[in-house]
Formats: sequence, C-alpha cells, structure tokens
Amino acid sequence: MTKPKLKTFISIFLTLFLVHGRCCNCKVVQFIFGDSLSDVGNNNYLSKSLARASLPWPPAFLDSNLNEDTILVNGVNYASGGGGILNETGSYFVQRFGLYKQIELFQGTQDLIIGKVGETEAEKFFQEARYVVALGSNDFINNYLMPVYKDSWSYNDDTFIQYLTETLENQLNLLHSLGARNMMVFGLGPMGCIPLQRVLSTTGGCQDKTNKLGLGFNEATSKLVTKLSTTLPNATIRFGDAYDVVNDLISNPGKYGFSNSDSPCCSFGKIRPALTCVPASTLCKERSKYVFWDEYHPSDSANELIAIEMIKKLGFKPINGTNSPSPTPALPPSADGD
Repeated sequence: MTKPKLKTFISIFLTLFLVHGRCCNCKVVQFIFGDSLSDVGNNNYLSKSLARASLPWPPAFLDSNLNEDTILVNGVNYASGGGGILNETGSYFVQRFGLYKQIELFQGTQDLIIGKVGETEAEKFFQEARYVVALGSNDFINNYLMPVYKDSWSYNDDTFIQYLTETLENQLNLLHSLGARNMMVFGLGPMGCIPLQRVLSTTGGCQDKTNKLGLGFNEATSKLVTKLSTTLPNATIRFGDAYDVVNDLISNPGKYGFSNSDSPCCSFGKIRPALTCVPASTLCKERSKYVFWDEYHPSDSANELIAIEMIKKLGFKPINGTNSPSPTPALPPSADGD
C-alpha cells in the first residue's frame, strides 16, 4: 500500500490564498521556513529521516528539478518534518533541518539568484518576496516534553518559552538582515489535543499542560512580532494565531462535518502511539470525517477548513463580491512601500 500524501496546512493556506484568489497579473514569491506542517518533500531527500511529507508547492529546496528560474517565479520551501526553532529539537528523527539550518540554505539560494540576476536585482527580489515562519510545536512535543532531552530538565515552562522566543527573535533578525521585509509568523495550535498527547494521558483527554505551553508561546511570540514590526527598518511582520480555530474544530467536530477529533485515521492497528504513518498502517474508512490524519497532523479536510478560517481571521477581503481571498499577500505595505 502506498502511503497517501498529506497536504500541509501552510501549503493549503497559500494555495487557497494565492491561487483561488489570484489575479491574472499577480506574482507572489514565497520563502517558507517550517516543520512537518509546511514540509512539501524536503525530508524525502534525506535518506535517514523518519519524518516525511510531500506536496509540491512551493517547490522543496532539495527537489532536484529546482533551478534559478523556478525560484524567481515561485520561491522555495525549506520546511522539514521534525525540525524546530532549536537545533537540538527532533534529533530522534535522525535527519531534519532546524530553522537555523533552513536559513543557512536560504543564504545559499541567495547566492544562486545573485549569480543569475546580479546583486541589485537580487536584493530587490528578496525584499519584495513574502516569508512564512511556522515552527515551534516540535520544540515542545519532540524536545521539552520528552525527558530524554536535556532541555526537559534544564528549564521550567516559563524559562523554556523565554529561551525559545529569544532564539526565534535572533532568527527573525537574521532573516531581516538577509532581506526579508514581509513576514508571517505562525503560532501554535492546541498541541495537547493531538492524538499522540491524548493516548499518553490517563483519561484520553487533552493534556492541559501542553496546551498551556502552546498558549504561552503564542502570547510571547505575538509580543515579539509586535516589537520587531516597530523596531526593524521597513519590516512588516504579522502573527498568525490559529489556536482558537483549531481548538473549536477539535471541541466541536460535528459543527464542521467531522465525526472524529480524538484519534488518527492512519494508525498501526491497536499499537499506539505509532509515530509515523507507514505502508503497513491501517486507514480509517472515511478519512474526510477525521480531524487528524496521524498522531501529529490534521487531515487534508481539516487543514483545508483551518486554512479557510485563518484567511477569514486574518482579514483577507473577498474580491469581485465572491468568497475568494484577496490576490495580494496578507501583509500591508510599510510606510515607504518597501
């Protein structure tokens, strides 16, 4: 049995936003930094990686077909399943790209484009592009909350969130220094309600501690984004908070046409938790009725619904009286139009 391809939230979000609402002359280049919720296939090229996903847009950095012309039209997706804000996060996935590594790969992309169009045009190209940063859940689920990691006993909840957001601040500053001017930074959903966390609880319910960590990270990151938006020159940075949207979907699945929001569609029979969905896994009969595809990730149907609700929440206006999102990115221009 071939493993079905899971469409990521970020990919669906960008597709709905930039394709269904696209005008004929609209050109938006995106550079994506993230984890498995954004990975479009990079980890498929990492032979030892245990965390893989695949949906070809924007193109994966490790895609052998990627070239300068494709980058100039579409941008690049550096996201890697198992990756986190911290370098140490997700090490048991063996191979993955953390955010610092993804930024290093982005610097390599810049060298390619400079060689193609020259420094002046390259600088303009990268400053006009849009950037998405969506990581953090692995730093909790596959680091801080696992006693095998040093971070789990070196920090408490508050100091770990501080460590995480201070690291993220350094990374966003680095991206800005490399030309990123329009950035969307996504927060975390109710991590304590993913099937993996439920099956590890004594009641089968959501893990309140994990959810509180996510809310704490979101609050700190929102404040960070506000700070950087006012202090970094010509920067427009927005915070995407999907917590309430996802929480309502999990708490009221029937409201959205789902019948199951507490267990995965893809599992390894009665053996749980199964960390990945593999060819030998058992699939549910109606995957569109499941909020979760596997122990970690929402299903295609759930991701599409979340993306649509986030487009509404972030204030994208319909065009021509339809429900289509605006064809331009959800980032207002800075005062000098940069």
